[in-house]
Amino acid sequence: MRAEAVVAIVAMAGITWGLRAGGLALARRLPQQGRIARALQQMPGCVMAALVAPAVAQGGPAEAAAALATAAVMFTTRSLPAAMAVGVAAVAGARQWLA
Repeated sequence: MRAEAVVAIVAMAGITWGLRAGGLALARRLPQQGRIARALQQMPGCVMAALVAPAVAQGGPAEAAAALATAAVMFTTRSLPAAMAVGVAAVAGARQWLA
């Protein structure tokens, strides 16, 4: 293996570790109560919606059916992993049968 490749790998590992350690250090300083804390607790859902909404808006009936199935599972179970699993399975199945 060339020296440049080893240096690049070590540098990327160091940067990755630094970002993760920095995130943990920053998380300890975030507010645990109040309006900001409640807003931060909602961010994962907002990020997922921002990632999924364009695909649903530009997709066809398969994506719309999968979005409805995912929303139904999320509202009934309140489990993000279950909703994500149903969404992936629903879009795969819907694309098979509706496309």
